Amino acid sequence: MGFRDLVRRRPGACDPEERLAGLVQSELSADLPDEDLSDYLYDCIDMYQMGSKPRCEEVEYLGMVQDAIERMERGRS
Repeated sequence: MGFRDLVRRRPGACDPEERLAGLVQSELSADLPDEDLSDYLYDCIDMYQMGSKPRCEEVEYLGMVQDAIERMERGRS
């Protein structure tokens, strides 16, 4: 058992990566209130069916999801 296993986390505490992911997903949900976003943003892109929205909305939606993924990967909000 390592040191980290001995330390108990505070209820509701999460690591900075989890906080950032939650913040980014919350902002994205606020920007796209009519969308049913998955907890895994890669699924939003992988499962998206091209042509299901008007072209300008499609480009905006996919761009916003991709930007959110990149923000989480970089570790910045």
